[in-house]
Amino acid sequence: MRQPVLLTLCLLGATALSGCQGTRDANAQRALKAVNVVDESNLSDIMLTVGDPNEAVAYFLKSSTENPDRIDLKRGLAKSLIRANKPSEAIAVYTAIIATPQGTSEDRVGLADAQVRTSNWPAAEATLNTVPPTFETFERYRLEAMVADSKKDWKKADSFYDIAAGLTTKPSGVYNNWGFSKLSRGDSAGAEKLFLEALTYDPSSFTAKNNLILARAAQRKYDLPVIDMTQTERAQLYYTLGLAAVKQGDTSVGRELLQQAVDTSPTYFEAAERSLKALSG
Repeated sequence: MRQPVLLTLCLLGATALSGCQGTRDANAQRALKAVNVVDESNLSDIMLTVGDPNEAVAYFLKSSTENPDRIDLKRGLAKSLIRANKPSEAIAVYTAIIATPQGTSEDRVGLADAQVRTSNWPAAEATLNTVPPTFETFERYRLEAMVADSKKDWKKADSFYDIAAGLTTKPSGVYNNWGFSKLSRGDSAGAEKLFLEALTYDPSSFTAKNNLILARAAQRKYDLPVIDMTQTERAQLYYTLGLAAVKQGDTSVGRELLQQAVDTSPTYFEAAERSLKALSG
């Protein structure tokens, strides 16, 4: 009698141990999966910020193909395509995302950004019109301003640029775009102020410096402003100023500025030399 009882107890004990082992294995698998998700999230963040754009595209394309239900991976693919300068492909991915119940206002703004990059202004405007007015982000208003610019709706453009500048701690790019908008309208003085504003937030932006020179040249201000610049930048800015002067008919002033570009440049300035020879010829 004792042997069957002992055997039964042993079997029960073995079953209990097996059940505990199974529970531990399941818990371990869940823990490992959680760790993998965290690691994958970190990798995705790296790919979207500092990773090589084309490597990021390959990573998200492979990951989203293997996990077709993961909308976050599709978003990563769309964003990495933008970084890789492939907006047309990004449009297709964003369109697919928006067609799902998981599509968000941020995805629609992402689609509008891709459409702007392909100069499809009517499509970008239509996409932005589907974004609720309560969704107020820097990116949304930056794009709204650019779309208004494309339609030459200056009042709206100014309003949207102003709102966008207030929604970011790094508004240099907004002020630069706004300044270029003013310059294209013929408001050179207004453009000059905005380019200077851009440089207060990013003194290293050569684009803003060059645009500032164009705005000043349009007012026939042919001296360099007091801004931070390297010797190479100074030569390039003299060159821009010289070409602008020649274009406006101030040939002798332009010749002097081109000569200053040649004299200032720390290395041989072929383009400036060529322009000087063309004026002399």
